[in-house]
Amino acid sequence: MVALSVLPLLVAMSTLTSFCRSETTQFDLASLTLSSLKLLGDSHFKNGTIGLSRELSVPNSSAGRALYVKPVRLMDESGQIPASFSTFFTFSVTNVNPASIGAGLTFLLVPDDQTIGDSGPYLGLLNVTAPSSSVVAIEFDTLMDVQFMDINGNHVGLDLNSMASFKVSDLGDINLDLKSGNLINAWIDYNGESRVMTISVSYSNQRPLTPLMYVEVDLAPYLHEFMYVGFSASTQGSTEVHTIAWWTFSASTSPSPSPPQQMQQQQQPPSSAPVPSGLVTVGTTPSPPSPRTSSSCHNQLCNRKPAAVAGVVTAGAFFLAFVTGLLIWGVRLRKRPPKLLQDEGSNDSDMDIVVEAPKKFSYAELRAATNAFDPTRVIGHGAFGTVYRGVLPSIGVAVAVKRCSHEGSQGKAEFLSELSIVGSLRHRNLVRLQGWCSEGGEILLVYDYMPNGSLDKALFNPHHYHLNSSASLPWAHRRKILVGVASALSYLHEECENQVIHRDVKASNIMLDEGFNAKLGDFGLARQTQHDKTPNPTVTAGTMGYLAPEYLLSGCATDKSDVFSYGAVVLEVACGRRPIDKEGGIGNLVEWVWGLHGQGRIVEAADPKLRVEFEEEEMRRVLMVGLACSHPDPIGRPAMRSVVQILNGEAPLPPLPTTRPTMSFTNELLMNLQDSVSDCDFNGRINHSDESSSVGSFSSMIPPPPLPT
Repeated sequence: MVALSVLPLLVAMSTLTSFCRSETTQFDLASLTLSSLKLLGDSHFKNGTIGLSRELSVPNSSAGRALYVKPVRLMDESGQIPASFSTFFTFSVTNVNPASIGAGLTFLLVPDDQTIGDSGPYLGLLNVTAPSSSVVAIEFDTLMDVQFMDINGNHVGLDLNSMASFKVSDLGDINLDLKSGNLINAWIDYNGESRVMTISVSYSNQRPLTPLMYVEVDLAPYLHEFMYVGFSASTQGSTEVHTIAWWTFSASTSPSPSPPQQMQQQQQPPSSAPVPSGLVTVGTTPSPPSPRTSSSCHNQLCNRKPAAVAGVVTAGAFFLAFVTGLLIWGVRLRKRPPKLLQDEGSNDSDMDIVVEAPKKFSYAELRAATNAFDPTRVIGHGAFGTVYRGVLPSIGVAVAVKRCSHEGSQGKAEFLSELSIVGSLRHRNLVRLQGWCSEGGEILLVYDYMPNGSLDKALFNPHHYHLNSSASLPWAHRRKILVGVASALSYLHEECENQVIHRDVKASNIMLDEGFNAKLGDFGLARQTQHDKTPNPTVTAGTMGYLAPEYLLSGCATDKSDVFSYGAVVLEVACGRRPIDKEGGIGNLVEWVWGLHGQGRIVEAADPKLRVEFEEEEMRRVLMVGLACSHPDPIGRPAMRSVVQILNGEAPLPPLPTTRPTMSFTNELLMNLQDSVSDCDFNGRINHSDESSSVGSFSSMIPPPPLPT
């Protein structure tokens, strides 16, 4: 019993001593501003991303370097053990002029923040006049330089005070091309005690199980006590654009071991490097300490008189007892039956939802992943919720976290509906649900993160995925996206156990993965119904320009109303115009395309930014599919399975008249119209209720229905 009572005191003393001797630095790109970066050469900070080279169409040779503004401790107090560090970053290398290549970029550790290396093969890392310097870098080289013994123009190398790499790995072995222009993810981890570095690279945001490079290397001879971390890049008579789209970094020095411990460590074989910890918390990085400060631990605590040490031990014991009490309380709390909605209780259907969902996350884990739901992490606003970009601390994987809005019970009900529907869906063109969380009245859904954002941003904001301003989403990507969304809707309408009506198909709800494959998301408005049964009328909800006329009037959503919304997306993608395009002077996009079709000039509706990079017959087919799906009469719209076949050239186009057909209105529809109310918010979202009537608030945005004869 005496030994057991002394053990907590020893643990407390050990913990306090460790706190005294270890330092940790953590930050991510979302927490950085222009004032927290040191930019040299051609580097710049724009729209939350770090650019390392200039966006020029004329070949040039230049260099840029971007560093975290504060130095990071990379050696322990003894000067013998290097710090352990982990970093995860997403980057792209884009050629404005595809005919030119070179030279690449690096992740680096350097002793000063004032100098920059030369352009060309030196990657902004070292200088021709001083080719050897204190630098540790991982290079992503896009040009083979014989003088530095490069293996090819597509490799990763570890550079130690030299441009001739200490170890090199060919990216062709994992079918990855640095010059593809796609977003690329990299994980770099170094274990300071085992002296092992691992490097993983992938197009996917899922970390590969096997690292690209495993290196046993002692960095102590190459590191200073404090160094700067960041990136460098260069061009070599080329037009490469190097962009860092995301970056997390963490470094920690371990407590200095006693001499016997050091000998044991040297005798043991090196172990594998740790998995990155997510690195999402913003920490304070210490400035280089003065001699007085650096020895403060020894003077103020470690060598105090016995009475002072006893006081510290007693405080540690009380702290340990408090923590133990919290753990016991937490264990008891976890044994209670879970509640999905703590404020409103839980019912059997709620529990069914929990069982079907893939994984339950803790609120603390998701809060840390999103940096306490930092507003700078917001990547979108879905139905009844806000979507944040996060990195799971446990595995370092990027995710999208959808947080329920706190606007009454309606938002919670929509979240429960989304969870119950999406939890059972499995299709390559649907955003995958990773898990959920329900704690303290909060409801959160965790989805795969889509690095290329939403379709509307790719169409109307090329900078969103690092193209220069004159570029556009290529036609091959656009066609692949349309086929993918059609396949997803065909699955929802015809292949699920219960038919799923999405009710909010639009460009902003279509996400793009690293290969620009479409992933339909945001099921907050979705409804399930039995096949071959007419759904019950609901509150009309959606976005103007995508709403089918019969759904707008009756409030009854069907698979045919989803088809209409898809038709609007098809025309939006093919024409490069929004469904309601007031600025372009055409008004309603569907009517405009119908007009060109009637004149035999439908291909003229194609997006001019495509610069005729498409086959005319293929463009005609896609535009005709858009018109067929946008037919005013739901009976005239094709099923989504037929749409997939038409787009793939496996079925003929449906016959279309030269003028836009009119919709047949029944007395019942007109009565529903008189009883309906619509409110259009700043996003164009429509919601109907039964309290009053304000049809005129949006009637000018759509063509008026013809009166019955």
